[in-house]
Amino acid sequence: MKIIKKTATSFNLNPAHDGAGTKKVLVTENEINHVQGITKSCLAPNAMFAWHNHADCNECMYVLQGSGIVRDEDGEYPFVPGDFFIFPQGIYHEIQNTGDGLFKAIYIRTK
Repeated sequence: MKIIKKTATSFNLNPAHDGAGTKKVLVTENEINHVQGITKSCLAPNAMFAWHNHADCNECMYVLQGSGIVRDEDGEYPFVPGDFFIFPQGIYHEIQNTGDGLFKAIYIRTK
């Protein structure tokens, strides 16, 4: 089999951003060229992934569920399911769940 299949039960739930949320690592570094990792993360209502950056990669975020605000040094950007963000390497940002329900997103980190 040349295709890699991972079952839903093979992913462990881990804390994200010092316990602010959770994540499941879907792809780890070196599984795909130029991809540092792919994760599915969750964030409870009113919680946030506080100011941080990624010094060694770009990060993309695809919103699956929930609503909130992404902030960078230039402003605030509301999000809803289907929105997609690109956080260039080294850019500080934070992500806040402002909705009533769980926020879920897929993150892709590229080298």
